[in-house]
Amino acid sequence: MKTHEQSSRPSTPHGPALAQIALGFGGLFIGTGEFAAMGLLPGMANTAQVSIPEAGHFISAYALGVVIGSPALAVVTARMEKRSLLMLLGLIVLAGNALSACASSFWGLAAARFAAGLPHGAYYGTASIVAAALVPREQRAQAIGRVMLGLAAANLIGVPLTTWLGQAFGWQSTFALVALGGLALVGLLRVALPHIPAQDGASPLGELSAFTSVQVWLTLATATIGFGGMFAVYSYISPTLTEATGIAEGSVPLFLALWGLGMCLGNVAGGWMADRALIPAIFAIMVWNAITLALFWFAVSSPLMTGASLFLIGIGFALVPALQSRLMEVAPKAQSLAAAMNHSAFNLSNAIGAWTGGVAIAAGLGWASTGPVGASLALGGLTMMCLSAALAARSSHRRAAPR
Repeated sequence: MKTHEQSSRPSTPHGPALAQIALGFGGLFIGTGEFAAMGLLPGMANTAQVSIPEAGHFISAYALGVVIGSPALAVVTARMEKRSLLMLLGLIVLAGNALSACASSFWGLAAARFAAGLPHGAYYGTASIVAAALVPREQRAQAIGRVMLGLAAANLIGVPLTTWLGQAFGWQSTFALVALGGLALVGLLRVALPHIPAQDGASPLGELSAFTSVQVWLTLATATIGFGGMFAVYSYISPTLTEATGIAEGSVPLFLALWGLGMCLGNVAGGWMADRALIPAIFAIMVWNAITLALFWFAVSSPLMTGASLFLIGIGFALVPALQSRLMEVAPKAQSLAAAMNHSAFNLSNAIGAWTGGVAIAAGLGWASTGPVGASLALGGLTMMCLSAALAARSSHRRAAPR
């Protein structure tokens, strides 16, 4: 006999496994479109007739699209059926990357990359909510982790593949492939997902209520500051490997693949840990990040140690599904906005990590200095999480106290 929870879960047409695979593929396509651009900047700069530093604005335009699109789409589509919403977001992925493949001017490319970033946070947020709705409560963080596995796999599979494709056939071919991925995603979601109505009582004002929660803001601050440490290292990893470690440029993708492999492993581990003890899991992962990032300073002198260090730092991606679960927990009446804003926070952490790492390098501290900078950011995020936990414990104590 089915329990109430079992009967309330949507029934998938071909099983929850295929549904989660479909959702994860969306993460793969979107993540590939985001990260591949970093390796295509020389070609994009040449086409737009600007310098490579100026072409870096294309990455900033994508991040701006994520930051603006995440809350805006979550609020506007609050009452929309979830499968239809995900398919709509897949069409925006298609359009944004198709425009990127066709654009040739600086402003045209910047606008196209901005458009490509708009569905990013809304897709991951909605996909996380749908994945969690298809499994028992005690497996929700792991289901969210499977969606995020697509983002991790983008660094292991998607980025090396599209980098080769861009070198062989031009950078435009990479975005054209991602656009085709968006089209395939729409069809896959149509087949694999059931009809999933919006949350009872969902409304734009209800979603905006998330912004009144101190716990939501503290969790977002944890992601924005704490995850910036990984980006401090990642943003400068290619010159660090060639200049500090002394490896050949052609070997860089192999080291990046080790990072991606660590991300995939950490993603699975993070979901598993969060389902068993969410807050302790977040603390443990952030301590792990602080330690592994600090050790990067000592590892860069040896190719073997650097490879091991990058793999261990990649495992820190376990923080993503854990914080996604935390946000959905602290904003029960505004899950779409909270889940989407998580990715706005991570894109802000990208900017913070790249900026602080660049300051250290410009100050003459060396390429390896991004490790200690990253560790400092991880400790900053840990401080935010400590404050969040302390306030939650204080609130719980007040509710439990006799009146």
